[in-house]
Amino acid sequence: MVREFKLPDVGEGVAEGEIRKWLVREGEEVREFQPIAEIMTDKVNVEMTSPFTGKIVKFTAKEGEVVKVGQSILQYESEGEEAEKPPVAPTPPQIRQDHAPPMIESRSTVQVKATPAVRKRARELGIDLGTVIPHDPSGRITIEDLETASAARKAPQARQATAAVSGDERIPVAGVRRRIFERMTESKRNIPHFNYTDEVDMTNIVAARDAFSKRLGENVKVTYLPFIVKALIAALKDHPVLNSSYDEKTNEIVVKHHYNIGIAVAAPDGLVVPVLKDADTKGVAQLSEDIGSLASKARAGKLQLADVQGGTITVTNVGPIGGLFSSPIINYPESAIVGIHKIEQRPVFRDGQIVVRHMMYFTVACDHRIIDGAEAAMFGNRFIEYLEKPFLLKLE
Repeated sequence: MVREFKLPDVGEGVAEGEIRKWLVREGEEVREFQPIAEIMTDKVNVEMTSPFTGKIVKFTAKEGEVVKVGQSILQYESEGEEAEKPPVAPTPPQIRQDHAPPMIESRSTVQVKATPAVRKRARELGIDLGTVIPHDPSGRITIEDLETASAARKAPQARQATAAVSGDERIPVAGVRRRIFERMTESKRNIPHFNYTDEVDMTNIVAARDAFSKRLGENVKVTYLPFIVKALIAALKDHPVLNSSYDEKTNEIVVKHHYNIGIAVAAPDGLVVPVLKDADTKGVAQLSEDIGSLASKARAGKLQLADVQGGTITVTNVGPIGGLFSSPIINYPESAIVGIHKIEQRPVFRDGQIVVRHMMYFTVACDHRIIDGAEAAMFGNRFIEYLEKPFLLKLE
C-alpha cells in the first residue's frame, strides 16, 4: 500500500522547511531511523530520519523546494505495524541516537566510524572515508560530512566550467542564503531603521579582560564580548524599550524582561545568530564559554533550533574585520541591534591632557516606530558608562 509521508511538525513555531538534499533515491529500500533528507529550517540544518522500513516510491517535493509542515514530501510502501507509526520530526545529527555504528577500515590506514548507509553513500560518491573529517563529537562520519566533502571537491570544477562558458558565476539562492534573503528583506520592509553612533573608552574593559584571562588560565579564552554583553544588559534594564518587539496581531509593544542576547556569527554558509539564553544570570567566565560553544557549533553547521530562537536583542561584532562604522540591520522582529567595532589606541583629551586610550565606536540600530532618538541616545550614554566603569557591573 502506497502511503504519504508529510513534513512533520518540529515545534518552536516553525511552519515550513526547505528540502536541501535527499539522502536516498526513488525505489530505494530504507530502514527505520535511516537518514533520508537534510532539511533547512529557521537557519538550521537538521537531518530527518525515516519512521518506517520500506521502499521509497516517489518524491513529491524536490531539492530546493520550500514545503509547509503537513505537506506531502514523499510516497512510500511499507507493511505491518511500521506503516502506522507517526512521522519522526527532523532531529539534529549530533543528538539523534542510532544503533552504535561499527568500526570499519577505509582505503587508508585510518579507522573511522560509519554506518552501512554512510559507507554505501561514500562508495557512490567515490570518497575515501579515511579522508573525511567528522564533525560529530563522537567521531562518527555522517551523510552530511560526505556531502560536504563532495561539494568541496566539485565546487571549483563547477565554477571553472561556468566561467569558461559565460565568464560569470551563478550561485543558487538556497539554504542559509535563502533565509538571509528572506529575513533581511522582511526587516527592511517592515522596520523603519535609524542609527545612533558614539564612541567609548574601553581602556578599563581591556584591563578587566586581561585580569580575567590571567585568573581563568589558558583553558578559557576570554574576549571583550562577554563584558560588552554585561554592559548591554545593564543599560537595557535602564532603558527596557530597546529589549522589545512589536506584536502585529495584537498591535502591542512587548517589552521583554528576560535577556536572550543574539550573537551574529559569520558561518561558512552565511550569517547565523545563535542566542545566549538568560544572559543576565551568567558571569563573564560562563558567557565566554557559552559564546565560544555557540560560535563553534555555528561554524560547524551543528546549531539546533533552540540555539537560534527566542532572542530579544542582537549584537554584531565587526571589530575583528575592521572599519569605523556600520549600519546593522535589525534581526526581525526585535527592535534593536548593537554593532560593535574595533578597539584601537587613539590620542584623546583627558583633563586637558592628550593621552592614549583604547577607544571603540559602536552603533545602535533601532526600530523608529518603538524607539525615539532621545531614548537611543540615553541608552547609548548608559552603555558607555557601564563600559567605562566596569566596577558598576556584576562580572562574576
